[in-house]
Amino acid sequence: MNTKQLFQTLVAPFLGILLFLAIWQVGAPKIVTSLGAVPGPVQVFEQFTGLIDEHQAARQKEVEFYQRQEERNATALAEDPNAEISVRPYTGKATFFDQIVTSIVTVMTGFVLAGFIAIPLGIVAGLSQTVYAALNPLIQLFKPVSPLAWLPIVTMIVSAVYVSDDPTFDKSFINSALTVLLCCLWPTIINTTVGVANISKDLQNVSKVLRLSWWTHVRKIVLPSAIPMIFTGLRLSLGIAWMVLIAAEMLAQNPGLGKFVWDEFQNGSSNSLGRIMVAVIVIGLIGFALDRGMLLLQRQVSWDKNAALR
Repeated sequence: MNTKQLFQTLVAPFLGILLFLAIWQVGAPKIVTSLGAVPGPVQVFEQFTGLIDEHQAARQKEVEFYQRQEERNATALAEDPNAEISVRPYTGKATFFDQIVTSIVTVMTGFVLAGFIAIPLGIVAGLSQTVYAALNPLIQLFKPVSPLAWLPIVTMIVSAVYVSDDPTFDKSFINSALTVLLCCLWPTIINTTVGVANISKDLQNVSKVLRLSWWTHVRKIVLPSAIPMIFTGLRLSLGIAWMVLIAAEMLAQNPGLGKFVWDEFQNGSSNSLGRIMVAVIVIGLIGFALDRGMLLLQRQVSWDKNAALR
């Protein structure tokens, strides 16, 4: 790595972040809201450490809860071996880090389900002009629909269909995951269709000469050639999925980072603004990490290892 590449890779990003933090730290105290001055980076970091302490305290309470329960049950069984004991789950308030895990699991569930639907549809539409002509109006109709419009419909349908005394998944999880699915289908379908439709004529001719079956043609010719466009669609879909999920959690008060942000806004304490800014930064970092993860996966499965991926 030469000096120019080193500067562009390490020094320039570091200087950009440093400049941003300096402007933020100097300018933030000059903006006063109903909850006080806007917190700077130092104050936001303090709130972050406070959230870590809260999480650790909550985990300690959970451990103590199960210890007390085990002791009570052991005492009851010692007095009467036939005694009926109960094992209750811990129901303490979810911490900030619990909400992070909930959001990541939810977004990946909706995204993976959307991928299983969108990629096959895109392949078929790319191979068949008739299928594309039938599918395109639906794509153009539903692609611009906001998640805020989908959420009430999904909620009502799930409430009507998903009826169980002992549900495997919470309705809030299903509502959020399905909303994510409906909003992130379209970029993957569109990009997969374009990638498949633009496969080199030479490759198509090779497939015809070898008389490959439809499935072999898709596996050996279509997928390797269309992978760059498929992953472009997947990365766009994952970014949309993450934004949609946060909005859905805020609107429906479903567990996750969106609910954390809304609860802090409603709380209105002197620490709320700083905690909201912690959540905003974490949301951005997770979105960046998800995109880099998809890029890494693309590098692993792509046949062209020398392709420039960003």
